[in-house]
Amino acid sequence: MNYSLNQNAKSLMINGDIDFDQFEAFATPLVQRLDCRVIERHWGADRHQWQLDFEGTLIGLHYEFYGDICWLSVESDEEFEVLEYLATLLESSR
Repeated sequence: MNYSLNQNAKSLMINGDIDFDQFEAFATPLVQRLDCRVIERHWGADRHQWQLDFEGTLIGLHYEFYGDICWLSVESDEEFEVLEYLATLLESSR
């Protein structure tokens, strides 16, 4: 799995083999590796969207079927450093 940060979009892209129908099997271990807590889970015909909490920072976990893209996002520029830290956790857990 590969990861890339985008400060302008306030996001951490996750590139890997993700099955839309089995998203929970992918997302649950990811959330555990990041030591996050799931607040809400939403899904539709072509998108999964989970809201996570990491030490008081709200993070969106998104997956879109048609674009086959998955990413974590934060709302503010000040919270981007949380994504940078989470990227180091992902890299170290490879």
